[in-house]
Amino acid sequence: VVGSMKRGNEILGWGMGTATWHAGRGSATVRVRLGADGRVRASSATQDIGTGTYTVFAVVVADKLGISLERVDVVLGDTALPPGPMSGGSTATASVLPAIDKATDNVTSLLFELATRTPGSAFEKSDPRTLALTNGRVHAQGQAAESGVPFEKLLQLRRLASLEAEAHTGGAEETGKYSSHCFGAQFLEVAWDPGIARLLVTRSVTVIDAGRIISEKTARNQILGGVVWGISMGMFEETIYDPRTGKPINNNYADYLVPTNADIEQMECHFVQHPDLHLNEYGARGVGEIGLTGVASALTMAVYHATGIRVRKLPIRLENLMSAPAMTA
Repeated sequence: VVGSMKRGNEILGWGMGTATWHAGRGSATVRVRLGADGRVRASSATQDIGTGTYTVFAVVVADKLGISLERVDVVLGDTALPPGPMSGGSTATASVLPAIDKATDNVTSLLFELATRTPGSAFEKSDPRTLALTNGRVHAQGQAAESGVPFEKLLQLRRLASLEAEAHTGGAEETGKYSSHCFGAQFLEVAWDPGIARLLVTRSVTVIDAGRIISEKTARNQILGGVVWGISMGMFEETIYDPRTGKPINNNYADYLVPTNADIEQMECHFVQHPDLHLNEYGARGVGEIGLTGVASALTMAVYHATGIRVRKLPIRLENLMSAPAMTA
């Protein structure tokens, strides 16, 4: 019931909005290098704009080789490196994952060949197809990793500084005839204080199905950043244009309103973690933009629940809420 939830002088409102965003994938090339010093280098000309691409590279390579993250060096953002995708459309992670996966497999295959063709190797003249790589060690399939040899020892035995391989993977043409989307639900709680005409978002809960999440920390940061942006869209942001010239009048942070820490209270983000294996081998979709989707809708629904006022134009203006029953009673 509208206006029925109270907390002191505040009237609480709950709202929900649904979210969906296209999940795409582009082409990418990745190079993975094993070093005689025991370190691994993964590189691509793609970039990390602060969203966690470095972490995704390191997590996948470390997982496939069975080594710690500290042993993986990721080099990005240089045109001298193998071509990588742009950062846009929530596609970077889904695009680089297949190439990282395949490049790591390729360099592992080269390592097995090296192990069987190096004089003095414990695997000399063995069939490369009978070998496995676990915990950074080459060993016979069916045997414990501890029985094997660290990959760097094999490189040192062959007097190689490094061993590397590349892989190129394509975009949508490799995903088959499937339409991939991310989905989610946004839940917001607002507190409306009619005595001082103050509206505050007091809690947000976001649930996202973006396939398998490779790095929960960086993915959660992206989603919560999108939620903050959605709150900003619903309560603060508006560009005002001069009708004579078309020039933005409030084109600076003194006049263009955005949230501060005082405007953002309790926030939660939960992931479904259901892999989408049609998109790539790891089943991961992008999370760059879906965090924003549905927030403004949930916000206006919560405002209606608290005030009885239907908001049809953003941002929400306090003067429009002044006609709420609680204000006029």
